[in-house]
Amino acid sequence: APRPPTLARPPRAMPLTDAQVLELRRMGLGYVAAEIQQTQHDADAMWLLVAAALVFFMQTGFAMLCAGMVRAKNTKNILLKNVLDACAGALGFWSFGYAFAYGEAGGGNPFIGNTYFFLTNFDQTYQGWLFQFAFAATAATIVSGAVAERTKMAAYLGYSFALTSFVYPVVVHWVWSSAGWLSAFNAAPLLGTGMIDFAGCGVVHMVGGLSALLGAAVVGPRLGRYDPEGNVVDIPGHSATLQALGTFILWVGWYGFNPGSTLAITGLGDVAGKTAVTTTLSAASGAVGCLFIFKVVDHSFDLNQTLNGALAGLVSITAGCSVVEPYAAVIIGAVGAVVYTFWAEFVRRRLKIDDVVDASAVHFACGMWGLVATSLFCTKDNFAAAYGVADPQFYGAFYAPVGQGHQMFGCAIIAIITISAWVTVIMVPFFAALKAFGLLRSPIEHEEKGLDVSKHGG
Repeated sequence: APRPPTLARPPRAMPLTDAQVLELRRMGLGYVAAEIQQTQHDADAMWLLVAAALVFFMQTGFAMLCAGMVRAKNTKNILLKNVLDACAGALGFWSFGYAFAYGEAGGGNPFIGNTYFFLTNFDQTYQGWLFQFAFAATAATIVSGAVAERTKMAAYLGYSFALTSFVYPVVVHWVWSSAGWLSAFNAAPLLGTGMIDFAGCGVVHMVGGLSALLGAAVVGPRLGRYDPEGNVVDIPGHSATLQALGTFILWVGWYGFNPGSTLAITGLGDVAGKTAVTTTLSAASGAVGCLFIFKVVDHSFDLNQTLNGALAGLVSITAGCSVVEPYAAVIIGAVGAVVYTFWAEFVRRRLKIDDVVDASAVHFACGMWGLVATSLFCTKDNFAAAYGVADPQFYGAFYAPVGQGHQMFGCAIIAIITISAWVTVIMVPFFAALKAFGLLRSPIEHEEKGLDVSKHGG
C-alpha cells in the first residue's frame, strides 16, 4: 500500500545482508558496501519519483475524460476545475493532510495522525510525500466529473481542500499507517490480518467515488436530465476523442498507481512486474465485459461504456493487484464490468442522481468489489512476497484452509462499512452547507448559456 518508505513493509533480503556489510568493512572494503547501499537508495528514490509523476499525470487523463463527456459549452469550466483540484489538493495535503495520514508522534494513535503539519519537523522522504500527494489529488479529482456542468467554482475548491486535508487522510491513516486500526502493518492487526488494500480500492476510490455520489445527489441533476415523468434524457458529451484519450492516459497512469505502490524497486522488481500484468489484464477484461454487456442490452458497440469498463477493471484490481494471480485479474475485471453497469443504472434510473461521468459506479462500487475480490483471491505466496510476511496464516478465502480464509473477508466488509460511514458523515453536511449558503449550484441562466460564456469569457 502506498505510504512513505519509513512506514514500509517489513525488511526484505537485499543484495547485501548486514553480515556481508560487516565482512566487507572488516576487509577494508566498507566503501564498496556504502556505494552499493547508496545506489539502492537512489534507485528506490527514482522509482518513486517516476511513479509519482505517472500518478499525477492521471490528472491529465481525468481532465480529458471529463472534457469529452461534458457539452462543448462547459469545456473551459471543467478543465479549470480539474486544474484547481490538483492545486487545492496540494495545499490541503501539505498543510494538514500528510500529518493526519502519517504523523505518528509518540507512537501515534489508531484514528488520526498528529505531526508533520505544514511539513514542519519533517523526517520522512520528499519523494514519499510527492507520491502520497498524487494519490490524494486523485481522490479529490474523482468528484469533479460527477458534479460537472452545474457547480460553482467555490464548491470545487472547498471539497478539494476538505478531501485532501482531512477526509481522505484519516482513511489513509486507518489503512496504511502502521498505527492505523485497519492497517495490515499494525503490530496487532484487525482479525490477525488487517485490511489488504495494496494501492487504494478503499482508501482512494471508495472515498472519491462516494464523495462524488453524495455531491451529485445534493447539487441535483442538470437541467433537462430528466423529463417530467422522471425518465432519463440522454445528454451526450461533445468529444469521443477526448474520452478515449483520457481513458488511455489514465490506464498509463495506473502503471504508476499500482506497481509504484511497492514504494521501492530494490528487491521488489518481480512484485512490481506481476502487479503491472494483473493491472493490464483486469482493465482489458473490464473493457471487453462492458462491450458485450451493452451490445446485448442496447444492440450496439458503445465506446463510452467500453472505456468506463476499462476504468472499472482498473479500479477493481487496485486493492489486490500484487496478491492475486493473472487469471484472477481477468475474473475480477469481468465482474467489475457487471458491478459498474448495475451501479450506474441503479444510480441513474432508480436514485435519479445525475453523475455525469458515472464516477460513483467506476470508483465507489468497483472499489468495494475490489476489496472483496482481494479477500477471496489473495494467494499465500503473493501475499508473502508483496507484504514481506514470511509465513502468512491468513489469506484469500478461495485458497486458505478452513478457519484461515474468513479474516480478510471480514476486514474488507468492516472497511467498506466504516469508510462509507466516515465519508457520508463528513461530506453530506459539507455539501449541504455549501448549498445552504448559495455556494454549490450555478444560477439557472449560467447553466443554460454554458459556464464557459458565463464565467470564462466564452
